[in-house]
Amino acid sequence: MEKPVQEKPASKLKQGITGPMLYLFILGDVLGAGIYALVGEVSGKVGGAIWVPLLVALVLALLTAASYAELVTKYPKAGGAAVFAERAFKVPAISFLVGFAMLAAGVTSAAGLALAFTGDYLKPFLDVPPVPAALVFLLLVALLNARGISESVRSNVVMTVIEVSGLVLVIVLVGLMLGKGEGSPEQITQFPAGVNPGTAVLSASILAYYSFVGFEVSANVAEEVRDVRRVYPKALFGALLTAGLVYVLIGLAAAIALPTEELAGSTGPLLDVVSATGFGVPAWLFSLIALVAVANGALLTMIMSSRLTYGMAEQGLLPAVFGKVLPRRKTPWVAIVATTLVAMILTTTGGLGELAETVVLLLLFVFMSTNVAVIVLRRDTVEEKHFKTPLVVPYLAIASCILLLSQQDGSTWLRAGALMVVGLVLFAARRLAKGRTLGSKPRAPKDPAGDTPGKPHER
Repeated sequence: MEKPVQEKPASKLKQGITGPMLYLFILGDVLGAGIYALVGEVSGKVGGAIWVPLLVALVLALLTAASYAELVTKYPKAGGAAVFAERAFKVPAISFLVGFAMLAAGVTSAAGLALAFTGDYLKPFLDVPPVPAALVFLLLVALLNARGISESVRSNVVMTVIEVSGLVLVIVLVGLMLGKGEGSPEQITQFPAGVNPGTAVLSASILAYYSFVGFEVSANVAEEVRDVRRVYPKALFGALLTAGLVYVLIGLAAAIALPTEELAGSTGPLLDVVSATGFGVPAWLFSLIALVAVANGALLTMIMSSRLTYGMAEQGLLPAVFGKVLPRRKTPWVAIVATTLVAMILTTTGGLGELAETVVLLLLFVFMSTNVAVIVLRRDTVEEKHFKTPLVVPYLAIASCILLLSQQDGSTWLRAGALMVVGLVLFAARRLAKGRTLGSKPRAPKDPAGDTPGKPHER
């Protein structure tokens, strides 16, 4: 009697992430450090109408999220924009640039978060100059990274609860303030004098968009999600809509609680909002919540950036030196040093707002690649049922990316361009090194075992 054929498992990885866990994972990536730091920057552009660019940014993020939902459920093993680009375009240079843009965005984001950490939220504990303190902060993050940081989905849930608790506290306190007849609700529709509302909203939407990025990271865990084709779209859209609701409420609360001129000049805007409610919440307590959110965001971002650098080196896309690891800790020390140094340099090139805009610019090119990939890969059919977005959506998403790119200023393009030039140089150096290696080692006859005579087998 013949034994039944055993089906191979769909993946070698354990499918340990449930739908609710995935929802919280995405929510934790999206809802966090950005909103703690950028409310003041957004207010500087739109006055009290902070909620408007946040709502616009949510709609634009949902368009690109639909493309990720299609590609992740269509190719649940794919794992990210660079692989989508490789599958769609089959041009190594494009795939590399998409991956490197993700890497550059991560390092730039960490630099911005370092400046946010050393702003007004740190003052209740330590009053120091922001840039030097940001450099020390990044050094400490690098040391923790090199020692070995293991972040699980469960720890992400804990950090999400801490981050959300601070935001809920702001909303509740301002609601109580409003119930007492205090605050200035009329500010929520007021734009700065002499400013065109449409232009101001578009400009502020770039900063607001920064608060929504992070959902794209979820593509990397698709293979570990149970019933990914069914739960991924629900978790993705659910998390983005939840974050959007919280952000709009935060925008309304901030405008009600504080005069916009005070809000616009603050590097710890939500701390100022809490203080303005007059309910006696200790400044150190809310600052601690904000610092946890910002520090966790910076640490996770640097872990991702260093591991992405290491991974690209292992794949032969970056020079092999970036693949070196510490013998005992087994952490990619060269990649950690390199990404930390770049982040340190970036902290000296602009403030939080400028760095956030640079992150958005880099990610917009990644998102454009993903949206184009959806269109190109429509002719590639798969048997499994998957999420399918209306074809007009990726076209609208591409248009939204172009619209946001048109609002970026010259210094942002220069900063992002310099980072991508570094990537191109590294890519060219790696390709040249490969060519020389192949050219300097002519093929020798092999013995039957497959080894070159007179020499041990080389891999």
